[in-house]
Amino acid sequence: MPPPTATAIKPVLVQWILDTRTWYPEATETRQLETHASRALALLTDPERRGVLKYFHVRDAKMALASALLKHLVVSKLAPVPWRSSIITRDERTKPVFRDPATGYSPVSFNVSHQAGIVALVAVAHYPRPYGAAEVGVDVVCTSERRDRDLRILRDESEGWESFVDMHADVFAPAETAYLKYQVLAAIPGLIPPKATLDQIADGKLRAFYALWALREAYVKLTGEALLADWLRELEFRSFRPPRSTAAWDVPPDGENFSGDEDEARAQVIRKVDIYFHGEKLDDVNICLRSMGPDYMICTVVRTPDRKEDALGWKLGPYEILDLDEVLDFAESQV
Repeated sequence: MPPPTATAIKPVLVQWILDTRTWYPEATETRQLETHASRALALLTDPERRGVLKYFHVRDAKMALASALLKHLVVSKLAPVPWRSSIITRDERTKPVFRDPATGYSPVSFNVSHQAGIVALVAVAHYPRPYGAAEVGVDVVCTSERRDRDLRILRDESEGWESFVDMHADVFAPAETAYLKYQVLAAIPGLIPPKATLDQIADGKLRAFYALWALREAYVKLTGEALLADWLRELEFRSFRPPRSTAAWDVPPDGENFSGDEDEARAQVIRKVDIYFHGEKLDDVNICLRSMGPDYMICTVVRTPDRKEDALGWKLGPYEILDLDEVLDFAESQV
């Protein structure tokens, strides 16, 4: 029986994570992945394999491998097509896509982000073609990955917090830069503990900084643009706040069902974010910024421009943490 047509299937939204931090501990150099990760690498195309093995650091190569596997997995499962037919190309803005060779249509919209060993994918499949496109974006940040470097800058009397923010001012709106530099601690109760040390104050500021970075990056990726977009400084997230950290990376956050301001001071999932573009408030973006452990935050953004109510009605819940062996077993069953 042929697979059902896209119009016969309700849209499906998935949020998946692969955690590469414990993968292939025997591989201390990237070239050793050719032996230790041979099963996974065999499932990629030749250009994809070369792309994975070009990285100097093995940790980066493992994230590239996970990214490639997730893209093939979501297309193979949700398009649905055999694994070897899940050919990933790039659109006119160089964003990775899968196009049905028979129709030229993309039955699955997806986006991938990786940071500090974590690789996340968000995807929408089978959004009806007459309704236009479903747009998705995701960004993972880790506040501790560069913490030593960041704290060194903040402690430097010749640099400090304001200089740190100014280093990134080209990718922030002017009001966001001012908020970070002069308002963020007063504007976000509970961001730092009472009687905080200088390092705790710095960590609070950095958490707000990386939350803003995730918000902006996920939105920009949803549009298919990059952080060099000429409109970037016209995009503004007002009075943003980071979610409170969770106890551990795999501990479900509090506030999963919050819809707005309920107990915002302790929320570990933030869904209410005011986004402005060219001074106008956007009302068609479904956004979620969630904590995973003390260091990671993941921002997810979805939009259906022609029918905003569709994306606004989708629940951006917790990510499903996938098991590598199960992914490989599925892929091999398709070959």
